[in-house]
Amino acid sequence: MRSMQTKQAKQEFVQVRFINIDNRGMGKMGKRARAHARMYCAQKMVLTLGVALPFGAALAQTTGSTAPAATAEAPQSGSSLQLETMTVTAQRRVEKIKDVPISVTLLKGETLDVLNSGGQDIRVLAGKVPSLNIESSNGRTFPRFYIRGYGNTDFSTFASQPVSLIFDDVVQENAALKGFPMFDLAGVEVLRGPQGTLFGRNTPAGVVKFDSAKPNLDKVSGYYSVSDGTHNTANVEAAVNVPLSDQWAMRFSTLLQHRDNWVTNNGGGTPFLEGYDEQAGRLQFLYKPDGTFNALFNIHARATTGSARLFRANILEKGSDGFVAGFDPSQITTNAINTQSLHTAGGSARLSWNLDQVKLYSITGYETISSYFSRGDIDGGTPTGPGFIPFQVQTGGGVADHKQFSQEFRVESKNEGPLNWQTGLYYFYEDVAGNSSNFNSTTQLQTSYLQNRQKNTAYAVFGSLTYDVNDRLKLRGGLRYTEDKKDFSNEVANNVTFTGPGAISENKSNVSWDLSANYALTKDISTYARVATGFRAPSIAAPSSSVPITVANAETITSYEAGIKADLFNRRARANFSVYSFDVKNQQLTAVGGNSNSIMLINAAKTVGRGAELDLEANLSERLRVTVGGSYNYTQIRDPNLLVAGCASCTMLNTQVRPGLYSIDGNPLPQAPKWIANVTARYGIPMGNNDELFFYTDWAYRSKINFFLYNSTEFTGKPLLEGGLRIGYKWDGDKYEVAAFARNITNKIVAVGGIDFDNRTAFINDPRMFGVQFRSNF
Repeated sequence: MRSMQTKQAKQEFVQVRFINIDNRGMGKMGKRARAHARMYCAQKMVLTLGVALPFGAALAQTTGSTAPAATAEAPQSGSSLQLETMTVTAQRRVEKIKDVPISVTLLKGETLDVLNSGGQDIRVLAGKVPSLNIESSNGRTFPRFYIRGYGNTDFSTFASQPVSLIFDDVVQENAALKGFPMFDLAGVEVLRGPQGTLFGRNTPAGVVKFDSAKPNLDKVSGYYSVSDGTHNTANVEAAVNVPLSDQWAMRFSTLLQHRDNWVTNNGGGTPFLEGYDEQAGRLQFLYKPDGTFNALFNIHARATTGSARLFRANILEKGSDGFVAGFDPSQITTNAINTQSLHTAGGSARLSWNLDQVKLYSITGYETISSYFSRGDIDGGTPTGPGFIPFQVQTGGGVADHKQFSQEFRVESKNEGPLNWQTGLYYFYEDVAGNSSNFNSTTQLQTSYLQNRQKNTAYAVFGSLTYDVNDRLKLRGGLRYTEDKKDFSNEVANNVTFTGPGAISENKSNVSWDLSANYALTKDISTYARVATGFRAPSIAAPSSSVPITVANAETITSYEAGIKADLFNRRARANFSVYSFDVKNQQLTAVGGNSNSIMLINAAKTVGRGAELDLEANLSERLRVTVGGSYNYTQIRDPNLLVAGCASCTMLNTQVRPGLYSIDGNPLPQAPKWIANVTARYGIPMGNNDELFFYTDWAYRSKINFFLYNSTEFTGKPLLEGGLRIGYKWDGDKYEVAAFARNITNKIVAVGGIDFDNRTAFINDPRMFGVQFRSNF
């Protein structure tokens, strides 16, 4: 009988499937219909995974407990106020944070659960970590990352970024891949500064590293979480781990998110906007036949539909960075069709051998974008307004074809002596076809079409040494040689005329290196110093009307960093502090807009960055835990000969050198706030029987930012402070939890980005939302 139940339960696990609720239809439904749709979404998930409860309870009586996660070690017995020991893989090995000579922050557990409960996407991490900013002019599908103010505002299909995103050891190179939703994660590591030796090219600013929760052979376990909030924002998340035998285990996790359209369009275009449906899943298999070999297989997919980013015409007051009088976030006037959809999938195989003298790893990854299309009103209005609209611009674009393959072989020593090492080979290939179209804003018919293809091939060999001089001093050094080639060609150009060649190739080689020293002042306090280099391969921008293919040369960085890391007050508190300075040569920048309505890649002769970062975490009592983070990030462009087009309808603050062209020498980098700060606090009240009433709040602040390379009064983002609040109750030993929450509780609305086509068009952050959530762990 038990065997039949086991078989049936396993079948139920693999039958979990995505549920597609068309958000455009939702916008037209009545309240009762929308409620039924949300209930169907939640009930399907809960009922499907609900079979795991009796099945898991039965097996739990005969299996061992779950092994501790790689990211934390529990405090010693009798030390309830001690913080867990945090470990990271910033150097491709599991190490304690205070032993790693890098400025790194780790997010995990309840912190990630809180941030994700309101249907948030990856941009919710902005400001939650020192020196990290994330923004997008494409909504949920095309995030751009900045570390220490160093990033790239390029929004084209072929854009590269100086911040690399690694998901389960596989790089996500195309920006459309970087927005994969956050769910069922073991942790998120943010590595600040160049990571060129061990993580390769396109990491001069740093790395954001996501690690999903892995299968284990211990027991059936998992969770499900259901939340509902303002604008019918539903978030359903679930995961289940199943040992299939004494050698095989499976973990399946999924996420369903939905939000109704909440913006009304009064201009004749798509009538209801700003809703979305997000569906994602991940299936993993662990094979561990003995103590010398294990294999982890990962299959994942994502499907999202909804509104593209809403560009709101002339919402910025002339001569001010504030909104015009009467601005209403829930209303817009545009005559365009607005839609967006993205479908991605991928897989990876991570094989490891624990041999007599060394450990050997093979990591194979494949990612594909089967379709990506986004269409919207770039001018943000209609021929009659709001405000002055110099020309109508309705565009669409995306990815027609994409595939990415990567392979790494790595060998490392076994940490059995003072000298340890690792070395490896790396191969990367990406083939992407991107397209763009213009549409007539009256007839909605396509007026032009452009399709381009880029093939990118990269090879690398790398190595790293670590030497323990004595019990206190550890020295490290690394070296990486990379060859990177890009072949770019125009495949289709219907009603588009541009000058210059229709194809171009770029080939660049580079040697990146790093040197560091870590010195333990005591067993709880260590200091470090590091110098590192990195590079970003050349970038190629597609042609447009009257603008040829443009190329930005490779950029290189040299970074200096020093810091101190300490466990304080018998490990009741932890503090990490760092200072840094970097110089970038030939930084790749994106010049957009102005009178010419052009998009071009350019290089700045030099940019600099200086700053400091602080991470602090403390258990102030058995009930109260707080974290504090902050950073100061100064950036400056240093190139007296670099000119860009300005905004004719703006109050320009730079010197005009030639008609329509302005010097940006001395300007800060775009989307680079000088100040970032964050704080969280959790207060728990024991209620008996292992129950707890808790209060949790999180706040993130960033100072003002420039949207573009030039300085103007209007295209300057105001400082932004956003807060979250959560009040919940846990019972039955953390098995169940119910909570009420709010995001952006002060309802602070500001412009977070702009579109410069000679009008003051901008887009905004999300308004306040409230919600309730239920979670069950088994």
